Amino acid sequence: MTDVIAVFNAGSSTLKFSVFHVRDLSLLHQDTVEVPGAKDGQRVALQTALDWFASNKDDLRLCAAGHRIVHGKDRAVSVKITPEILAELKELIPLAPLHQPHNLWIIEELAALHSDLPQIACFDTAFHRTQPKLAAMFALPRHFYDDGVKRYGFHGISYEYIASILPKHAGDKAKGRVIVAHLGNGASLCAMKDLKSQATSMGFSTLDGLMMGTRCGTLDAGVLLYMQQHLSMSADKVTDILYHQSGLLGASGISADMRTLEQSEAPEAKETIALFCRMAAQQIGGLMAMLGGLDALVFTGGIGEHSAQIRQNICAYLTWAGLSLNETRNQSNAVDIHTANSSASVYVIPTDEEIVIARACKAIG
Repeated sequence: MTDVIAVFNAGSSTLKFSVFHVRDLSLLHQDTVEVPGAKDGQRVALQTALDWFASNKDDLRLCAAGHRIVHGKDRAVSVKITPEILAELKELIPLAPLHQPHNLWIIEELAALHSDLPQIACFDTAFHRTQPKLAAMFALPRHFYDDGVKRYGFHGISYEYIASILPKHAGDKAKGRVIVAHLGNGASLCAMKDLKSQATSMGFSTLDGLMMGTRCGTLDAGVLLYMQQHLSMSADKVTDILYHQSGLLGASGISADMRTLEQSEAPEAKETIALFCRMAAQQIGGLMAMLGGLDALVFTGGIGEHSAQIRQNICAYLTWAGLSLNETRNQSNAVDIHTANSSASVYVIPTDEEIVIARACKAIG
């Protein structure tokens, strides 16, 4: 009988299910299930994972289940889930409505089936708790900050993995001035020093910062006032537009998938790609100012890992800082894609959120 840990990474459109050996955390099984829609889709996805376990029940003993939880507010470490913690996390659903409900639903379903199974929550916000206070503040009346209205940052599990593996590729530069670009359907940037988060592009919610698949990224708050006051849109309508109808999908009118846009000859697709890269470069420049320069730039996430065009376009904006790409290595998605005379190293490193969660499960027990 082999002791194993199950890891559930539930997104708005997929469920990634992974199984690790407890002994050495080697990967035994991994599957990504497309979610056809809402809770019914999540139910199908979870059942797929449960069916796999049922077919291997004579050989495996499930010791713990780990979960990616998008919003953990001020929690800086992973925790064992209790009814009290679950209730706290439900209160954060309005801050991450695309993900938090799915994350928590999986936990509740597993608890109903296996009430004695330890379940561990790993938070996308936790990695950013090393940021200085100024990085978290908004220019609002101070009592809002005291009430929790501040920049939390997200994709922290991905950034934690990159921080753990970057020294292998970058050596001493890894502890220097590093910006990691997690580019996917959800996208953000993280500025690190000494492998700790110093600033990030996402803020109070998962809407802020970079342009994403269906989310708008940074937006003038006056646009929201205009929508509600002059276009008579309800809060629910505005929410739907910002979370589900904006980003790549909204700007192009074609698709939320960068791969589709890159293959399209439509001028709207080309313009949307250009906007995505412009916004990314602009915000990378802002984070460079906070770091006092740049020693390494890391691309990760679905787009960051696989799109040479996007990496080239973003870095083209940064030639003023001495950044230079090796075109051949960039096209082949090599790990290091900078030229010998580039002022900063540029890397392409696949992320692995699941192993970070598995490690937390083993550590907490």
